[in-house]
This record gives sequence, structure tokens and C-alpha cells, in this order.
Amino acid sequence: MTQGVLYVVATPLGNLGDMVPRAIDILQTVDLIAAEDTRHSRKLLDHFAITTDITAYHDHSTEAKREALLRLLQEGKSLAVISDAGTPLISDPGFKLVQQARQRGVTVVPVPGACAAITALSAAGLPCDRFVFEGFLPAKASARCKALQQIATESRTIVFYESSHRIEASIGDMVTVFGPDRQAVIARELTKLYETIHGDTLQGLQAWLGASPDHCRGEFVVMVAGADPVASMDADEGVRVGRLLAAELPVSQAADLAARITGLPRRAIYQALLKGD
Repeated sequence: MTQGVLYVVATPLGNLGDMVPRAIDILQTVDLIAAEDTRHSRKLLDHFAITTDITAYHDHSTEAKREALLRLLQEGKSLAVISDAGTPLISDPGFKLVQQARQRGVTVVPVPGACAAITALSAAGLPCDRFVFEGFLPAKASARCKALQQIATESRTIVFYESSHRIEASIGDMVTVFGPDRQAVIARELTKLYETIHGDTLQGLQAWLGASPDHCRGEFVVMVAGADPVASMDADEGVRVGRLLAAELPVSQAADLAARITGLPRRAIYQALLKGD
């Protein structure tokens, strides 16, 4: 029996004019569409007169639901997976389905289109020849700060997604961990009526967010300039010195001395020593 094909179909971020013709053709001809939110996606499908059957599939779907979709593919049916907006799997559902489909020999075909991270980078004015995508930061402040500390010396542009509920807290934590003067860009509501792309220092962005409730509405891409490579090398040296001292001294005392010797922040050295980095 010939296996079906799983199409990973990108959809617009907001402006329906960004829907690519190939995506419309695929969605019109597959046997079933697996959507993150059927009610949300129904509006898109209705706009393009797509009458294909639709079912819900998201990160909280049961294993039984995923197995049912995989069984359809193995029976020769074609299936398209879409998210609420943008490219599926990029901080959106679909990874387990795609992974297991490939493991079972099902052909997986990407149908490219909009992606919020790439769209934002293209207009940010930050270096984008090399970048790292971190997706959504943890919801809890302690875990968020820890995640930021782990990439504080990253020299490539860093890209995050963030929600309206946590954007101020996340930028505030970036000010604390990355420093107030690091350059960054916020992109909100991309391709929509109130699209805004605003760049400043992290401290400047913090003030901008606090200046108006409207600035905190919508869906966000946050892009932070990478650390100065020289500063990153200095930070590595601070940790190296700290490790040498920690072989003979308590971690706290080793971090204190390493900070005095190198002139680098004690907190960053101490955290690195605790983690064993």
C-alpha cells in the first residue's frame, strides 16, 4: 500500500494576502487538515473557500489522536498540519507528529510561507547572518533569569517569542541579565494593522513598554544583539579563574576572588561555578 504524504503548511501571520498559492492548493486537495485551533483556522479556510475536513491537533493532543493521524497516513491518506499562524513546529505544535511520521517512512513535505522570527529579523536592522532562536522563555521569573544567564555571552543575535502577558517582565529580566545598554528590537503584531518594529537599548525598550498599554498588546518577537565577542571571551576567563580557585576554596569565596581578579560580575561567575559550566 502506498503511504500518504504529510504536508507542513505555513499560513499567514495576520495579513491574508501573504497566503501562498501552493498552500491553498495543498489545503484544498489533502484528505484532512490537522489544525492547532479549528475555530481559528476555519476563518482562514473559509476565506479561501477551502472545504477540506479539519480536525484539532496541538501540543496537548493525546497519543491516541496522533496515532489515528499516523494510521491515516499509512493507509495512503494525505494530511496537512497547520498552526494558528506562521510555520508549524517553530514554537508551534507538530514536532511529534512529523518525527513519528518520518520514523514510519511517511514522506513529509514542507510548504513554506510566513515565519514570525524570520519576518522580524529581516526588518530589525540587527545582524542576521548568524542568529539563535530561543522561542518562548519560561513563565516563572527564576527559570526565565536562569535561561537568560545561560546565553548572556552569546555573540549571535538572539531571537525570542513573547506574549503580551509577560513582555514587560521578560524585558525587565533581560535588562538585569544582559545589561541595560544592550541593543534590541521589539516587533509586535507583524503584518497586522498595528504592526510595530521598535529598536532601542533594553532599558529604552523597558521604558517604551511602560509608556503606553498599547505597546504591550499583541504577539511579540524580541531580538537582542549578541554580546561583544571580546566580552564573551573575558567572561570565559572569569569562569576559568573561578574554577581554579574553587578547587581549593568554597564556591562563594572563589567567585568573589575571581570577580576581583578579572573585574567581571561575581553573579555570572558564581552561577557558572554552581552549574559546573
